[in-house]
Amino acid sequence: MTRLWLSPAPLILASGSVTRRDMLVAAGLPVETVKPGIDERAVEKPLAAQGVTADRIAAALAEAKALSVSQERTGRIVLAADQTLTCEGVAFHKPENAAAGSSQIASLAGRRHELHSAFALARDGEVLARGCETARLTMRPLDSAFIARYVEAAGPAILSSVGGYQLEGLGAQLFERIEGDHFTILGLPLLPVLSALRDLGHLAR
Repeated sequence: MTRLWLSPAPLILASGSVTRRDMLVAAGLPVETVKPGIDERAVEKPLAAQGVTADRIAAALAEAKALSVSQERTGRIVLAADQTLTCEGVAFHKPENAAAGSSQIASLAGRRHELHSAFALARDGEVLARGCETARLTMRPLDSAFIARYVEAAGPAILSSVGGYQLEGLGAQLFERIEGDHFTILGLPLLPVLSALRDLGHLAR
C-alpha cells in the first residue's frame, strides 16, 4: 500500500479498462480489477427510450457496475466508471469492427462532440459518492484516405473506446480543438474521484 492510501485493502476497480487502472495506479492508489457482470445495453436502452440525457445514462451505468461488484465483495470500496459520447444529439458506442470505426470517425469529422465520463463509489450495495464531467472535442475535417490510414495504423485499439480513438495515442491526430479535463477524456474524472475518496477517509488529506 502507498502512504497516501489509508484503507487496509486495495480499491476495487469495476472495469476491464487498462487506461483507467493505469490512471489510478499512477496517482498512488493500490488497485484490483473486477469486470462487472452487467449488460450495459440492457441498462441503457430503456433510459434512452425515456429521453434520459447522455450524462445521466453514463451515471446510471457507472452506478450499476459499482453496485453489482460491491454486492459481491463485502466490505470493499468499489469504483466504477462509464463514458458516453454524443454528437448533435446522436449517441455513439464502441465500434464493432474496423468498418464501423471508419464510419464513426467519418461522422464525427469536422464536428464537435461531447464525452460524458461518470463515476460511482460503492460499498456493500450502497452508492457512497457519484459524479460526472463533460469534455467537448472538435475533430478536424478528415477525408476518406486519411481515415483509412488512421484506422489501419491504430488497429484493434479503435474498438476499445466509445469514440474509436485514444487521445493519448494516435487519436491526437484527429483533433483541432479540445475543451475539458484530460482525465475526463480518457474515461475517468480522476480529480473528483480522488476528492471523493478523501472525503470518505480512504485517502490522506
